[in-house]
Amino acid sequence: MLKARGATLDLGRPLVVAITNATPDSFSDAGARSPSAWIERGLESLEAGAAVIEVGGESNVSNRPAVPAAEEIDRVVPVIEALVSAGALVSVDTHKVETAEAALAAGASFVNDIAGLRDPRMLEVCVESEAGVVLMHTRTAPKTPLWDDGLYPRGVTADLLEFFEERLAALAAAGIPRESVVLDPGPDFAKTPHQSVAALRDLDQLHRFGCALMLAVSRKDFVGALTSRRPRDRDAGTFAALAAGLRRGARLLRVHDVAATVDFLRIWAALEEGEEVPVELRIPEEIRREAAADALDPA
Repeated sequence: MLKARGATLDLGRPLVVAITNATPDSFSDAGARSPSAWIERGLESLEAGAAVIEVGGESNVSNRPAVPAAEEIDRVVPVIEALVSAGALVSVDTHKVETAEAALAAGASFVNDIAGLRDPRMLEVCVESEAGVVLMHTRTAPKTPLWDDGLYPRGVTADLLEFFEERLAALAAAGIPRESVVLDPGPDFAKTPHQSVAALRDLDQLHRFGCALMLAVSRKDFVGALTSRRPRDRDAGTFAALAAGLRRGARLLRVHDVAATVDFLRIWAALEEGEEVPVELRIPEEIRREAAADALDPA
């Protein structure tokens, strides 16, 4: 079970965390970029089956300028308020204390801080609000790229274990229980593609900490490096990474394409987790095959 602000998530099955970028400069999203469009995208994700909607007001890509907290707040708060009103469980993606405070006041239940919750004030905010937290591994400050083949002399997995042990001790001392913590190995963050893959291969080693595990692999650079695909063409690679992570015990899947991920999980559940397939199940005739070209052309 994962607990946050009175809410409880049953992790007996994988759950989808929908990425909602309330930014004008997302590396992956296309289409309309406005508060109404961001709200609509979040509502569509909720309807498609997302268990959590994660709203971010600043692109984490290093070649985008930093956003002042006041501007980030203006972007995320209206979206969070609308989604919470619609019944969504919401996470905010921010490393700024002021933004986290405003998001939690607007009804968010989780804080995903890519700075690793190193600011004592962020810990205080999360403790006071009883928020759930996502603790991500990284060795750089936000928006600071680092690709160093020699960064982890003892191996990236050893660094992950050391990092999470130290940070979880700090969280416990502040009053945040492990049942409210999600661990994210941070693919792409201070990691080359080789290091990201190594971290994900050893994901099951993180179970020793007793926390929920998140897979934040959607359209990431390591997928693009392996496939030579641009962000919006990386979903096939993303699903391969999700399958590998699920086999290692991940239960929260942070993704861009919610509907496709829900479909993926239906097949996964039938083939890998023994979910019952009704004996009488048949495919409806109207979706069994694509319509013939002449049926689409009234002429």
